[in-house]
Order: sequence, then structure tokens, then C-alpha cells
Amino acid sequence: MNDTDTICAIATAQGGAIGVVRVSGPQAIAVTERIFRPAQTDKLLSRQPGNTLTFGRIYDGDELIDEVLVSLFRAPHSYTGEESVEISCHGSAYILQQLIQLLIKNGCRLARPGEYTQRAFLGGKMDLSQAEAVADLIASTSAATHRLAMNQMRGGFSEELTALRDKLLTFTSLIELELDFSDHEDVEFADRSSLHALADGIEAVIARLVRSFSVGNVIKNGVPVAIIGETNAGKSTLLNVLLNEERAIVSDIHGTTRDVIEDTVNLGGVIFRFIDTAGIRDTTDTIETLGIERTFQKVAQAEIILWVIDSNHVSQQFDDLSPRILPLAEGKQLILVLNKADEAPATTAAITSPLLSGFTAIAISAKRREHIDDLQELLISAAHLPAITQSDVIVTNVRHYEALSKALDAIRRVQQGLTDHISGDFLSQDIRECIFFLSDIVGEVTNDMVLQNVFKNFCIGK
Repeated sequence: MNDTDTICAIATAQGGAIGVVRVSGPQAIAVTERIFRPAQTDKLLSRQPGNTLTFGRIYDGDELIDEVLVSLFRAPHSYTGEESVEISCHGSAYILQQLIQLLIKNGCRLARPGEYTQRAFLGGKMDLSQAEAVADLIASTSAATHRLAMNQMRGGFSEELTALRDKLLTFTSLIELELDFSDHEDVEFADRSSLHALADGIEAVIARLVRSFSVGNVIKNGVPVAIIGETNAGKSTLLNVLLNEERAIVSDIHGTTRDVIEDTVNLGGVIFRFIDTAGIRDTTDTIETLGIERTFQKVAQAEIILWVIDSNHVSQQFDDLSPRILPLAEGKQLILVLNKADEAPATTAAITSPLLSGFTAIAISAKRREHIDDLQELLISAAHLPAITQSDVIVTNVRHYEALSKALDAIRRVQQGLTDHISGDFLSQDIRECIFFLSDIVGEVTNDMVLQNVFKNFCIGK
């Protein structure tokens, strides 16, 4: 990627009243000035200070394209740290494309996905974890994911990692100083008891961050909820009601759902990923059998299980499936959903019967949308997600989780080495490995392959 290129891209989604085109690079102002005529002739862009707005018109030769506002940002005080311009025009797709073509004709090239943020990272405007948070912020779909992304983008995660790394650097420097004197005399610059206390403290912090990934992953990707039960119990109808759209085919024919259907919805600020599965029954149909096998795979992956039971056959369906479902539900949140309650007057009594004693159960009618609000409240309660503030540091990124896991292994080797009184050179090696993986998260030791993987999923224009 050539940092001397001047790049341009549309930064707004189509369909809005206003569109924004971003230009960044050493020739950003000069290129824009070739196609922009300010309304006041003394307001040439090249003469304007940074952080100013200039009104004028975009021309292709003598042809007027649009009236625009140009925001000017001078290096290093811009998002990328380079000379940058943002052109706000009308949101017409034709106008935006004409503007991009004019910029390219006058010396720009089209930006690659994530190239603006990558230039901001390479220019020292943010570290890699903050750059990744930009993508998370754009993709945030709930208050919790927004708060986590904002905290990471503002440097909360980076600050915690930097503090850990700095402490480790101090001690590994002292240990390596001991090694320099080891040929002459037996010296100990790094107090081993203090190092042990430091290692214990760092291990506790890293372990907490590693554990937080299970919560962070659920917040980011949604709480997985498997909807299971016998055929024709109303699972697909319930999915459609929870999603408020006709996502799954509903039919009186048994075995209609033969594959897994997944979709997400925000309930009370919590993202749930609902998984409608094939109805469980004995069948000789090969395709349906494969669907039932996938049902049990999804149950194993779910945090919450909604076992949908036909209220007309509560005892029969519970007895038939409990030997297969209950062992898979151990350690998970299981909710018995007695559906079609409008067809079975005795449903309320069934909930309090000895058969269902000890289980969380609710009677609903998915078809009539009765008691769906109560079921949603049960789901939110079962999710057990903590309240998230912008000061919380919770890991949501798989790359960060992997690096932290390796750093945790390294610091635990340091702890064991101190207990076993191993030599300083081995201690130093493990400490430096822990530092390496902490530094990898913020991008201080990251290679080009990692950068490509990080930025390839960004949208163009960001």
C-alpha cells in the first residue's frame, strides 16, 4: 500500500439527503482545488487554515455538478494524520459517482477497504486495538456493543495493556542486567519476591480479560438461543413472532423445518441469536435425520434452550424427549415453553404440576401472540449479562483473546519459574514472550499479514 497516494471514497451510505466524499493524502487539498470553486474568490482552499468549512461549487470543466461544503483538515490534525478534505454534497448516487470520477481523473485513486483507518494506525493516530474498535463501533447494534466499542476506541483497553507491559519491561530489564554481571559476581537486581507479587497481579488481570471474552463474545454476536421440540409444536411460529417477521415456513405438515434457521433480534438492549431447529422425532427420511442431528449440535452451542412443547400433549412430549434434551441442557438456561395454550385450558395447571417441578416454564400462544412479552422478559433474565459502562474493559475480539491466552500461558510459566527458582535467562525469556503478545494486541509487533486480516473487513471510506 503506497502511503504517498492521495485516496478518495464515498463515506456515507446511499439513499440519504447528504453524501460525503473523503479525500486524504499529500495532494488532497490540491486535487480538490482543481474541481472546486469557492463562492468567495478569496477563499481558495490552499489558503484556508485547518478545521474550516468553505462553501462553493464542483465543476467538471464548465459543467456544474453540485453545490457543496468542503471541510478542510490539515496534517497532522486529521483522522488519518494527513492532509484531508471531506466534501459534503447532495446524496444523489449520480452526483457522488461524478465527484469520485472527477477526483480520480485529477490525481486520486479509490481507497481500499479500511485504508483511512489503516493510515491513521500507521501514522500513530491510534493503536491497532483502537482501529479495530472503529469497525466494532460501525457494526454496533445495541447499547452494550456501542459502549464496549467506544471504550476500546478511546483507549481503555490499550491503557490497561500498556500498564501491564511497562511493569514487565522494568523487571525484565533488571533481570537481564543481572545476566550481564553473572560472569563476575552473584548479584540480584530484581527482587524475586517483588517479581512474584507482580507476576501474580498481572496473571490476575490477564486471566480476568481472558474470562471476559465469553461475555464479550455473547454481547457482540448475540446470546445463542436454540428453539427445540417435537415436530409441529410451533417452533417456527414462535421464531417468526420473536423476530416479528415471517422468517420460517409454518405448516401443519410434520417435519417442515429440515435445516437450521438463524437470525438475531434486540430485546431490551440485549442481542439474541435465535436458532430454529428441525423437529425431533423418529424418522426414516435421510434429509430430516440430518436436520435433527444438526438440532443437537446447535443445542450444544446454545446458552439458552427454549423447549417448545405442545400444550395438548405436555406429558407425552416431556416424557418422550426429556432423556435426550435434559442431559444436553446441563449447565445451560432451560425454559419450557408450553405453546398453543389457547387450545388447552389446563395448560396453567400443567406448569405447576409435579411433572414440571423444578423447571422454568411459561404458557404462551405463539399463533395469537399471547404472553410473548413475558417470554421475552424470561429470556433477558436468563441471559445474565452484566450492566456495561464505558469504563468496562471486556474482550470482544477473537484476535485479542488468542493473544491474551498466550500471554497468560507465558506469565504462568514465569510464576512457576519463580517458585522453582529457575535461572534469570529463562525467566527473562518467558517475560519477554508475555510482553510480545500484549504488544501484538495494540499493533507494536504486528506483521503485514495481521494488518491485512484486520482491515480487509472494513467498509470502503473508513
